[in-house]
Amino acid sequence: MPLRSTRRDLLKFMGAGGLLALAGLFPTGVLARAKLGPRRPFSLEMLREQARALAARPYAPPPISDAELLYSIDFDTIQKIRFRPEQALWSDPPSPFGVQLFHPHRFAQKPVRIYLVQAGEAREVPFSTDLFEYGTPGLAKKLAHHGGFAGFRVMDPAPARTDWLAFQGASYFRSCGPSGQYGLSARGIAVDTAMPRPEEFPDFIAFYLEQPVGDSITLYALLDGPSLSGVYRFVCRRADPVVTEVHAELFIRQDIGRLGVAPLTSMFWYGENNRQRAVDWRPEIHDSDGLALWTGAGERLWRVIENPALVKTSSFVDFNPRGFGLSQRDRDFDNYQDDGAFYDRRPSVWVEPLGEWGEGAVQLVEIPTDDEIHDNLVAYWTPKEPVRAGASWTFDYRLYWGNDEPLLPPVARVRHTWKGRPGIAGLAASQVAALPPGVKFVIDFAGGPLAGLEQRFDLEAVVTASRGRIDNSHVLKVVGTDRWRAAFDLYVDDASADNPVELRCYVRLGEKVLTETWLYQYIAARTC
Repeated sequence: MPLRSTRRDLLKFMGAGGLLALAGLFPTGVLARAKLGPRRPFSLEMLREQARALAARPYAPPPISDAELLYSIDFDTIQKIRFRPEQALWSDPPSPFGVQLFHPHRFAQKPVRIYLVQAGEAREVPFSTDLFEYGTPGLAKKLAHHGGFAGFRVMDPAPARTDWLAFQGASYFRSCGPSGQYGLSARGIAVDTAMPRPEEFPDFIAFYLEQPVGDSITLYALLDGPSLSGVYRFVCRRADPVVTEVHAELFIRQDIGRLGVAPLTSMFWYGENNRQRAVDWRPEIHDSDGLALWTGAGERLWRVIENPALVKTSSFVDFNPRGFGLSQRDRDFDNYQDDGAFYDRRPSVWVEPLGEWGEGAVQLVEIPTDDEIHDNLVAYWTPKEPVRAGASWTFDYRLYWGNDEPLLPPVARVRHTWKGRPGIAGLAASQVAALPPGVKFVIDFAGGPLAGLEQRFDLEAVVTASRGRIDNSHVLKVVGTDRWRAAFDLYVDDASADNPVELRCYVRLGEKVLTETWLYQYIAARTC
């Protein structure tokens, strides 16, 4: 991963300070301090040819001026650098949003160029220390000739001082969603994630911003990395949920072993399904608790997230997927008890492919972690066709940043997953010791055709396991709630990280399927 401080530190930073501001179409508020660059023609076609030309040449990493000085700008120093809010791009009416630029620092050293677009022309916004207040004496003078920013963020209308969209670091970007709380991130592209060789992190090296109109802002980005270059168009709409429509054109410089399209990056330390990892006092700590999938064949799946002992990659082979996303379904504050990070407010992100993506797989990468400061989840689409040097690829999709998946299925969905010792509750220790190796799974479903359904005893839990024996499966309504609970015991001799058990469960009434399909990869519990 790119060098950075803790996740929480960076979240605080991205929500705390800011940068530059100008007013008008080609704003003039900054001209007294630093003039905009010369006008030059701009179009998506011109940016596409620039990306294509980059891919035809050997990769040249961007030079970092003042690298040693930027490395000295640690988290404490970042907190002292304040953007002058009166200078925000398009901060005055009629534009609904102001745009602030991020100052470079230890964790985002590569220069990012920012251009303003109007009527087919672009002008660069030059870096200027006059746009910031520095709490460290002498730092501004040392950076007077620096060559770029670290990214930008889009602000909510005044008098709010919060942002709802931010691009910073490699090709990372994110939105706070309707709850105003940042969480997981998206990326422009993922290259060789969880492969035997190091992962590659291409960079957005330039952004071209159009003036916000209505509830939307349109921007373009140029991407470059060792294995590919690319051009992107983002149309971002401030709504409930926040919608980001992405058009990506990629030009391959060298063969890529694993191309990850529409990648999402999140964190899961522990939750209700792996409480043995809970060394912290808070009951649960995660940004996402499951991977939701809508297959090309129409099946709705819910894969419960785990914190594994070793890095593991799960592939869900599909043809023309209808959608997938990392979700935070548990919205109950009592299940987190965190009034600082507010994990109950973290957004879910749903990827909706536009057009046909063909054969491939949604992949979920789960990485071991022993703290909440590390992003340890990645989900993306990877095409089946080999990604070869000289080829070009185009992908269009929408990202929905909200409290729930935007396109809800007509069936009930998984709300909770627990696991514990098998058999009947209340057994004596000697009786438990006599049981064969096993585990009980308890799954709560709600919504869809289960909503308002009175207690009955003819619902069936359809459970399958890649190996082992299933016993004592049943479905009952949870007293006093509108949730239905499926439970079963799995007995298996070995469920190591090298030999996990793949589980599936759904509820039906006769031949009618009432729920989405719950998926779990079971590995026997380990000590923390």
